[in-house]
Amino acid sequence: MSRVYSIKTVQKIPISLDQAWEFFSKPDNLKEITPSNLGFNIISKHHGPTMYSGQIIEYTVKPILGIPLYWMTEITHVTDRKFFVDEQRFGPYSLWHHQHHFKEIDGGVEMTDIVHYKIPFWILGDIAQVIMVKSQLKGIFNHRYKAVEERFGAWPGANNVVVFG
Repeated sequence: MSRVYSIKTVQKIPISLDQAWEFFSKPDNLKEITPSNLGFNIISKHHGPTMYSGQIIEYTVKPILGIPLYWMTEITHVTDRKFFVDEQRFGPYSLWHHQHHFKEIDGGVEMTDIVHYKIPFWILGDIAQVIMVKSQLKGIFNHRYKAVEERFGAWPGANNVVVFG
């Protein structure tokens, strides 16, 4: 049986908590921080402009050989200006649970992402994790880190923290 993997990223951003929440709580902004080679596209028509518990968002994404995959997530938890959680309802993973945390710190915001995921197909999923998935997810979060820095500015002396478990 395939195991559950995890990722934790931490990024400090030199903006206010209100600015961070304003940007990250709008589903349409996700495309701006996702690598263009993934062909990420929101296809849902009724998801609304801002996040709320129970919200369903539908996407297409092309993670392998440009083949489009359908992905549906639900925003399951939202605590204003603190955190939100998205969970996959349909898509490429057996499990996708993504926590987004925001904490006000001196000079800005510390944003922490924690993702738990499981790849289907048992041992083949574990092999895919080693060969492709882990490096692809690391690339996605590294891209996101850089895109956030370009949009909001770099934290002095900051280093990208991506931890797989």
